[in-house]
Amino acid sequence: MKDINLIIDDQPVVVAENTTILHAAEKLGINIPRLCYHPDLSLEGACRICIVEVEGYRNFVPSCATPVSEGMRIRTNSPEIRQARRDLVELILDNHPRECQICERDGNCELQNLAYSLGVRERLFEGRRKLYDIEKSSPAVIRDAEKCILCRRCVRVCMEVQGVTNLSQLYRGVDTVVAPAYEQGMDESVCIACGQCINVCPVAAFLENSSTDEVWAALADSNKHVVAQIAPSIRAAIGEGFGLPPGTPMTGQTVTALRRLGFDAVFDTNFGADLTIVEEAHELLKRLKTKERLPLLTSCSSGWIKFMEHFYPEMIPYASTCRSPMSMLSVLLKTYYAKRTGIDPQNIVVVSIMPCTAKKFEAERREHQSPDGYPYTDIVLTTREFIWMVKSYGIDFARLPEEDFDSPLGYSTGAADLFGTTGGVMEAALRTAAEKLTGKPLVDLEFTQVRETRGLKEASIEIAGHTLNVAVANGLNNAKTILERVKKGDKTYHLIELMACPGGCIAGGGQPYPPDGHYVLDPEIARLRAGALYRIDEAKTVRVAHRNPFIEKLYKEFLETPGSAVAHKLLHTTYLPREPKGIK
Repeated sequence: MKDINLIIDDQPVVVAENTTILHAAEKLGINIPRLCYHPDLSLEGACRICIVEVEGYRNFVPSCATPVSEGMRIRTNSPEIRQARRDLVELILDNHPRECQICERDGNCELQNLAYSLGVRERLFEGRRKLYDIEKSSPAVIRDAEKCILCRRCVRVCMEVQGVTNLSQLYRGVDTVVAPAYEQGMDESVCIACGQCINVCPVAAFLENSSTDEVWAALADSNKHVVAQIAPSIRAAIGEGFGLPPGTPMTGQTVTALRRLGFDAVFDTNFGADLTIVEEAHELLKRLKTKERLPLLTSCSSGWIKFMEHFYPEMIPYASTCRSPMSMLSVLLKTYYAKRTGIDPQNIVVVSIMPCTAKKFEAERREHQSPDGYPYTDIVLTTREFIWMVKSYGIDFARLPEEDFDSPLGYSTGAADLFGTTGGVMEAALRTAAEKLTGKPLVDLEFTQVRETRGLKEASIEIAGHTLNVAVANGLNNAKTILERVKKGDKTYHLIELMACPGGCIAGGGQPYPPDGHYVLDPEIARLRAGALYRIDEAKTVRVAHRNPFIEKLYKEFLETPGSAVAHKLLHTTYLPREPKGIK
């Protein structure tokens, strides 16, 4: 690839062929404002905020979508360019609700920040505004079309990264709107509730369906025993909401914050992760022995499960029947824990702090309700919702002392912590499966072959004379790739880990918006968060799920053996093909 010489704002620069003007300017330390651009999505060139002047060109050009050419002379700042950018932002604001102070994204809104940096201090244009009701049919994701600026980031991430293509741009002119087909409600569409549209939206046109009011009400009810559980990836990301660097482990502080909010007990979803591995490893070894229903597909990602039900129902028999760690722990809290404490399970309120908006959908599935009709998981909060609650309560999170989880459902092994990053479920399962196959403890616990996955990774692993062909995929377009290989019989796999979100749960749809200068889906942010989980794993004494002493005790007292009738009744579930409502 040849080098290209050009001049930007009177400064010479050399860049590789096919580099855009936007990226060439960044090499010189020149930040060109942008809005529709996202580094992990296709080029849109819709907002025109990033316009620049190129000598010899008749009109301004979008720098995000214009490649450089030899000898090009560019100006990124001139009175005309600055005025044009301001006019564009003012026109967007004219058609945008005037409610910044009560908006969820106030202070963390790209449009708000752009208006400030460009010096927009008044609204100069008046005209017909779009008017839409907030669409709140989904328990996971709400859509506020009035705030949409038509950047199409949500459309692109849904199509290009997740492979769902639930969203598209409908109608024309001022009536243009981004919505599912036929303007269906999100719950009626093929939306998998992953929340990646929330993550990439620069404003607040997509948000999680907040459950904070229900939590406040439960905490204020003296007749309720309110308990919390936190997912592994929360501890690696929550600090970002309080100004700490990405990848700062904050497990103990999170436990302390929950107790100060008034929770009666705080448990660790990692205990459910250890239990999931024990049951899933048993399931895998059984299938390896019978050579039936292989490959085993992991089932802890609720977004992936809904994707399978919509688009790959023929793969349902291959999915693990294990509930997710969240749901397993919730079941135990309303059975085992309720029995131990003598509390009526209907008076126990289980609040799950999750990185994932799809967990809100999972909690409402009929399969995750008790035989008496009450949910096992009552309320799901995203990391962002929990961060707001802590701030609202006046808790100085970064300065909190560290406290421990409640026992016995708060103890976990290092393997469980890995669930928060892509490849982690695979690695945790391999640790237990390897010890079961060899009959002896592992010397080397790290299966680095399935780590550091960006998209799709395959490996063949030798264990006790067995060759296990495994694959890890995150982001559902990558899941499509591996599932199509399975359907065609291109390769024999034994175990496949599938995660809905790029990078796994650490980049879930409910995680903190990244610090200024970073985009959601930034692999560096994901790497830092994953690194925190690997460090937590390495620091633990017990790092293999089935060696968790409280898991061993749980089977002796309550579940009998892995795969037993009682374990299957409480810890396993079923899935069914799913069609969009109203479409036959």
